[in-house]
Amino acid sequence: MTRPELPEKIPSPPTDNGGLLEVSNLTKHFPVRRGVLGWSAGLVRAVDGVSFRIRAGTTLGLVGESGCGKTTTSKLILALAQPTSGSIRFQGEDVLALGRPGLRRYRRAVQAVFQDPYASLDPRMRVGAIVAEPLVINEPLDGAARRRRVLELLDMVGLPERSAGLFPHEFSGGQRQRIAIARALALSPRMIVLDEPVSALDVSIRAQILNLLSDLQRRLGVAYLFIAHDLAAVAHMSHQIAVMYLGKIVEWGDAESVAVAPKHPYTQALFSAALPVHLDERRDEIVLSGEVPSPLDPPGGCRFHPRCPFAMPHCATEEPALRQESGRLVACHLYGGAPVATT
Repeated sequence: MTRPELPEKIPSPPTDNGGLLEVSNLTKHFPVRRGVLGWSAGLVRAVDGVSFRIRAGTTLGLVGESGCGKTTTSKLILALAQPTSGSIRFQGEDVLALGRPGLRRYRRAVQAVFQDPYASLDPRMRVGAIVAEPLVINEPLDGAARRRRVLELLDMVGLPERSAGLFPHEFSGGQRQRIAIARALALSPRMIVLDEPVSALDVSIRAQILNLLSDLQRRLGVAYLFIAHDLAAVAHMSHQIAVMYLGKIVEWGDAESVAVAPKHPYTQALFSAALPVHLDERRDEIVLSGEVPSPLDPPGGCRFHPRCPFAMPHCATEEPALRQESGRLVACHLYGGAPVATT
């Protein structure tokens, strides 16, 4: 199978003028209850002290195994769930302190495209109505202006005008994802959360959607939080990558540096099994022992230490802080730099 051609990476802005979205020590714990009386059985630590920043017009790739907390993080960012603790700031505003009008403005500015284009579109609605729905709710437009905007959005994602009168079942999976992207763009958001946007699509279609997303970022300056299992696509699409393991970020830095020369043992194993960023690059695959521990009872110290080939005795008792190492942040006792704040 030939590797699909990925889009040209969009360069980062020349200067860092602060984050569009800044997340600090974000935590989400879910209580677990058992028995007829609902006795407490502990807490699932789905997200446990996560911090990162996304600049305007850039992409942060968020990667990790299933169950590491990526989707819970996205729900917190989208204000679909309340965090247990921590802060989310968007354009300098504290999102968690917003009242109803402020939260409505935030939800206009931060939209989402989900994994399954078959489930995310109402099969009873025509495409024109699906794309227009955010406009009906949020914009005081007459029917003619709304239709012009819908046709503009469909053209933006590469769909013909006649698509507006059809139903979702009349489109392929890739076309349905284009419809979902058009709907997400309806209110001209500053950021889009892309939760596995291509994993449900055929391999031959994935590169087309990634090309479309790159083109839209180039034209519109929209920022992305890009969550995906396709590590090669994440590495190519992203300006920075954050690697999560059991609810914590273990490595965070420039996308190519993290993908080509990972420092954390978990990141090394993750990317050793992925398609290389450069086709002539040779890698030895690293096979991890054991299973991912339960977030209900995570290991003490470094959460990765039971599976780590480089584990030392103190890894079981001392939790490593994110430290500066080779131009990125790494939470590992193998490195001895000073702890660094992540926002």
